[in-house]
Parts: sequence; structure tokens; C-alpha cells
Amino acid sequence: MNADSHRPGPGSTGVLADPPPADAGHPPRTTRPARDNRLGAYLRARRDQVTPAQAGIVAPGGRRVPGLRREEVALRAGISADYYLRLERGKDRTPSTQVLDALARALRLDNDEAAYLRALAADPPVVLPRPSVEEVPRTALDLIEALEHPAYVEDAALTVLAANTAAQALNPRLRPGRNQLRDLYLDPDERAMHPEWEGVAACLTASLRYALGAADDPRLAELTAELSRASATFRRIWARHDVRAQRGAVIRLLRPGGGAQAFTREQLRLNGTDGLTLVIYSPRASSEDGPAPASTGPGRPPG
Repeated sequence: MNADSHRPGPGSTGVLADPPPADAGHPPRTTRPARDNRLGAYLRARRDQVTPAQAGIVAPGGRRVPGLRREEVALRAGISADYYLRLERGKDRTPSTQVLDALARALRLDNDEAAYLRALAADPPVVLPRPSVEEVPRTALDLIEALEHPAYVEDAALTVLAANTAAQALNPRLRPGRNQLRDLYLDPDERAMHPEWEGVAACLTASLRYALGAADDPRLAELTAELSRASATFRRIWARHDVRAQRGAVIRLLRPGGGAQAFTREQLRLNGTDGLTLVIYSPRASSEDGPAPASTGPGRPPG
């Protein structure tokens, strides 16, 4: 065995043994098709987001990679560079929980990102049927109509399924059938309402990836294909592979008559539904109160 193939990296708990290659007399460990290497793509994208300085590495000038090299990630995770290369290339797609945890530490993943990493490594993959438009519960419709604040119901793909009068008065695109991500990237009128539109779009993009997880969902494939063709900004943000669970946030909207209004955006999951969410915009006391959406770090969206 090569003496340096299993050296533990900084912060690791010890040497992690590499499993044998799938092509060394052993059956493949996964049923995923060869063309679908989301685990490898995610690992590559995330190591590009970690600078040598963040990893405690003194890097000489002239580096040709924006983030960490493969061997640097492997060293920090306590696995061999050869095994890490197999993971990125899709030769092994079901690493152990111990390896995944070590990679999450090496790549400085937060809880949402680490959970997404584990989902990508789950075997077998989940293939979802084409979903029908889910009916919004009558109780939820009654609730949003009773609210004086803007409120609407969205599905996991961020398509509006129902909206009250206040929501449509605030933003005419918050109506059934409209997709918020499509509007932000492709509709100039929607972008004009958001002083920090690219940050909001990045947050929603990360939330979409997190909500749909590693499953093969036709909604995700069709929407991302459309946006990739039409928007260079989407292609750049989607390539970062950011993931983020939706959380409450302060957003600013420019009103048609001029001036900005700040809102607290909160989400409530609807029990008994397949991922439907009730979204409420609560006006803040002053349009100047509260911070604007801010990045949580390099490559990380607000929210």
C-alpha cells in the first residue's frame, strides 16, 4: 500500500479505509446510470468554493484552480486521493457515512449542504413520476383569503397555486400558474421589483435544489433546462450547486408608485400535502427597518 494514500487530513478523526474499486472483481455499488453523476458534480462545485486560506493551506502563487485541489480535499478528509478521484468521476457513488461526514468537514459544508450530500449518495436513487397539479386544501384557501397581509401557496418547484387579493395587488405575478424562479430570471418587470433581485434569485435557486433533493423530478429537469437556455445568470448560479432550506427572511420590494417596502417573508408547510408551503409577507414597521438580504459567505445565497 502506498504510504501516503491514507494520511488523515486536518480535523479528521483518523484514517478512513478505501473500499475496493467497483471494477476490481466486485459488482458496481449503485444502479445510477453513468451519465448521471450528481455526487461528483456536487463535490467538484463545492471544492471550487473553498479557498486555500479557508482550509488553512498556504498556497503558492500560480494556482490554476479556483478552490481546493482534489488531493487537498482528500488529505483534509483522511481518504486517499485515488478514492476521492473515483468519487468525483462517478466510479464509486455510495461512500460510507463516515466518508461523507469527513468530506462535509473538509468542504466546510453547513447542515443543509451536508444533508444534500448524503441524499446524493443514497442508493438506489428515487425516481419520481410526473406530478399532477396538487389541489390546495380548502382550509388553506380560506386562511389566505382571511389574511390581510399578502399570502399565497407554492409547490416545491416554486409555482404559485393560490394567492389572496393582497398578494396579487402587491405583485401581479403572484397568481396561480406563475413560477417565481422563472419570473425572477426571465421577466424584467419582476426583476425591477427587487433591488437585490440576484440575491433573491440565488436564494430561491438554492431552496429549489434543496427541496427537490436528489430525486429525479420532471419539474426540476424541465424548469432548469428552460432557465439554462434563457439566462446566463441562472447558468452561473446553478453551476455553484448551492443548497439552502427555505427560512424566514427580510426582502425589499419596489412599489409601482415609487419607494421600497420591507417585508418579512415566512413559510409554513401545509400538513397533509406533498410539499406545499404557505408564504406570508408581513410588512415591517418601516421600509428602512431590517437588513437587506446578505450573502452568508462565498458562493452562499441569502435566506
